[in-house]
Amino acid sequence: MHVADPPILLTDVLSDVGAAVELLAQQAPYAPLGGWYNPGADPQARTRPLWFRGDWVNETYAMPGSDLFLHHQAYIECSKEFYGAEIVEPHSVYVNQMMAMGEAGPAHTDNPRFAGRDRTNTPMWLLRAMLWSGLFDDMSLPQATAIWWLNDVEGGGFRYWPNGPDEPPEEHVEGMANSALLGDNHGMFHQVNAVGPFEFGTPRVTPMARLAPMSNPEGKWIVTDHDQEIYRSQLSDIRVSVLWKADVYLDAEHRHRLDSNPLSLADIANRFDADLAERDVDITFDTCRINDPDHIAEITGHYPEARPVEALPSIFDY
Repeated sequence: MHVADPPILLTDVLSDVGAAVELLAQQAPYAPLGGWYNPGADPQARTRPLWFRGDWVNETYAMPGSDLFLHHQAYIECSKEFYGAEIVEPHSVYVNQMMAMGEAGPAHTDNPRFAGRDRTNTPMWLLRAMLWSGLFDDMSLPQATAIWWLNDVEGGGFRYWPNGPDEPPEEHVEGMANSALLGDNHGMFHQVNAVGPFEFGTPRVTPMARLAPMSNPEGKWIVTDHDQEIYRSQLSDIRVSVLWKADVYLDAEHRHRLDSNPLSLADIANRFDADLAERDVDITFDTCRINDPDHIAEITGHYPEARPVEALPSIFDY
């Protein structure tokens, strides 16, 4: 995979931070993070940390007021500068809220998109194999990402690898409030450090848990799980980040080329097969076995993901 350029640090991102706090309350309650890192969880088992997520803008929904982030002019202009691009089209805004996590988040790159291929029509394992193979870079759909932080909390620093996974990471750990890092999180490993308060250990909840403010959005927030109170905290002690993503095209010709040449499964198989044959690997990509665990292991074994140096153990390893 390609290694992204180092991200751009923005400060004093919002002139009215209170507006973001109001948005946070409007979209409550929030559910625990699941999906890619915690699939198929037992709805009755307390397996998930106090890491909550919610969409403010996605393919089908835009929360009133979310333009505060979605069309943030500094994000758009910095994305053009970062990529040397003419066209930036914002499409997603989502929020993470984290607290009392004694271990770090996973060190990872964000999930990629390619011409005609994303998580809506392609298994995640395949998207990531396409990324790590480097065989589809010409068909990759560049994504700009900005991460904005509401506040400074105990722990919760942002660890990132701007020089590639084989070089030591850097950290954004002080002065995080109302700052943002903008760059290519699909080509740069990153990780959230452990988040305080630490005296509670790492409480865990079921997928049915919810996080919401008790009354004033700047006051107490409460985690409930099957109608039982699990945890309560001041908002100022919760690590709140808002993530913004946009499609990026170098110019109109670049956009036309990607839009007019969507990858089929046969196209994907042909590229993998040609590479495997060139390396004298005696397997082929079988589109009929795309959900077969044995075949998935065969393919991904030849296109493994890197593990960045000095990555902290992940909360999902426990």
